[in-house]
Amino acid sequence: MTSSAEKILIIKLGAFGDVVQADGALRDIRAYHADAEIVLLTTPPFKKLMQRCPHVDRVLTAPRAPFWKLGEWLKLARMFRDEGFTRVYDLQKQDRTRLYRKLFFRNVIWSGEQIQPRPPSALAGFVTQLENAGIPATHCLTPDVSWMADDMSAFLKQEGVRKPYIVLIPGCSARHPEKRWPYYAELATALIECGYDVVTAPGPDEIDLAKSIPGHTLLGTNGFLNWFELAGVLKDARFVVGNDTGPSHVASCLGKSGLVLFGSHTTAARTGICRADFHAIEVADLASLTVKAVLDVILPKLPPLDTTALNN
Repeated sequence: MTSSAEKILIIKLGAFGDVVQADGALRDIRAYHADAEIVLLTTPPFKKLMQRCPHVDRVLTAPRAPFWKLGEWLKLARMFRDEGFTRVYDLQKQDRTRLYRKLFFRNVIWSGEQIQPRPPSALAGFVTQLENAGIPATHCLTPDVSWMADDMSAFLKQEGVRKPYIVLIPGCSARHPEKRWPYYAELATALIECGYDVVTAPGPDEIDLAKSIPGHTLLGTNGFLNWFELAGVLKDARFVVGNDTGPSHVASCLGKSGLVLFGSHTTAARTGICRADFHAIEVADLASLTVKAVLDVILPKLPPLDTTALNN
């Protein structure tokens, strides 16, 4: 084990799903450096989220400033100098963080060299990185973000949601419309006809889309659910169906039963999203994936409805 004098920086900048999936690696680093102060560097949008993470002591942020914004880079240099880190785990491993090493951490123990050949997934990359650093990679492949989930039972009851309910995640980043399966409304109708409650919990840019889907659209007091509320809704779901997007990764990392739908943009193996009860359908073109094909996967995994328990 290591000295309590150690002050460790872990770098994980984003995106949302990538930050969530780093939970297992963070847990393993925390276990190995039990007495060290561990600080996470991420981007500003994820500060509040990661301040709840039990595996780090503090969270620092840095914008992804372009290289010509000298003022931002000088601020970063001062921050790193004042912190005085003794060791860095670079879980991002990009050109930006490699430049951090050259500029700011030349005399600091660094874990984060690019691994060759390229690992089959980011999670597999974490395993190799930690094992190369002498750290048992016990949890890298099984992130568990139950620490994210608020208790949403009272809210769900107020919204009239009955258990067992199914969460649909029909959105994705606006930059990647090719990730979006177009038949969630038809899927929701079929599931409701089978007797299940259907829930969507859209982000701020997905509200109109969610309102076009039958079932309960959960918006919360701020107009949309925050990360912790969303995780709470996912945690109590019987099944989750979604696109390759951050909330689907949260559901997978909560140990939910679920199904994620992939077109040709990447593979499920590459994302590391599949685990025990969370699976994927992969097709060349999401528009060609029928509702029947999705139902054929979902329905055998759902329990028979107990009509005496629908209001529990």
